[in-house]
Amino acid sequence: MRQRRERQASAARFRGKRLCGMDNEIAMPRSTPPKTAARPAGAITDVSGIEVGHFTDARRPTGCTVVIAREGAVAGVDVRGAAPGTRETDLLAPGNLVDKVHAIVLAGGSAWGLDAASGAVRWLEEQGVGFNVGVGLLPLVPAAVLFDLLVGDASVRPDAQAGYQACAAASCQRPAEGNVGAGTGAAVGKIFGMDRAMKGGIGTASVTVDGVTLGALIACNALGDVVDPDRGEVIAGARTADGKGLLDSRRALLRGEPPKPLLAGTNTTIGVIATDAAITKPQARKLAQMAHDGLARSINPVHTMSDGDTLFALGTGASGKTPGMMVLGTMAAEATARAVVRAVQAAQSLTVGALSLPAAADLAPPR
Repeated sequence: MRQRRERQASAARFRGKRLCGMDNEIAMPRSTPPKTAARPAGAITDVSGIEVGHFTDARRPTGCTVVIAREGAVAGVDVRGAAPGTRETDLLAPGNLVDKVHAIVLAGGSAWGLDAASGAVRWLEEQGVGFNVGVGLLPLVPAAVLFDLLVGDASVRPDAQAGYQACAAASCQRPAEGNVGAGTGAAVGKIFGMDRAMKGGIGTASVTVDGVTLGALIACNALGDVVDPDRGEVIAGARTADGKGLLDSRRALLRGEPPKPLLAGTNTTIGVIATDAAITKPQARKLAQMAHDGLARSINPVHTMSDGDTLFALGTGASGKTPGMMVLGTMAAEATARAVVRAVQAAQSLTVGALSLPAAADLAPPR
């Protein structure tokens, strides 16, 4: 009898998690955000049917993050950076067969980190989530990675087990931000050298218009600076030569200061936008494209030869309506820009060996 009650309780917890964001069933616990980060309004998990989980590696600053849509979500992708690291992006082309995916993985570790998606596939299969291929359910899990191998021991990077654990930790609660998951080893403002960079991270935000919600989750590891688009001020990025202030890379480049040569692909901002609007696969792709406007507002320079900037778009359709692509695109750019700002505002300073990465809160904006 006791075992039967335990099985029933387990099934109830699973049902609650499966319908995450769609009812008031049991929600899984979440990680606690850094105490120094102010709690903003809005997160990607405000979108019905979306769950987020992080895995943060204790051995060095790296990790991975998973965005789960158990019921499947219409998906699209747009890659603007010249040095991307991705998996399963071809299936998202509007003309290709499959129109829904079940999760997106964002990971550190450069190309090695793509292995985290295999763990997510395994976990989702165990939960009975996937595309019916006749002989079983195949979870569809595209992924993108960022380069954080300069922070600590490069031989430590997210693997399949990391992706599995990120899924196991996922919930519809507000996800932690800053130095967690795919943002753990992220840095920004590396255009004048890693020794003048600052701490990046992962951030989230959402906006709601006429009953439709769109959220963004962004892991910011940009070559350029992060700019608050509302104020037009650099809030994190390349520091002055003495390390005590913000340089403002855009102005420095325009007055002729040469950037420091960097290996291509050693940066990258990756992320997911999700909406409960009803959208088609071509619209999902267009939404991912329009979300990049948010990166352009909040990162400068962006989409460089040393970045692999990649954004995925998911549509759960849970609201049953859409405000149209003009409004959705505006919402996507806005949520993306806010999430980038949150990524550095929530980040905490980090020292690994001789490398020291101060956080946005540690430096005053440029005058």
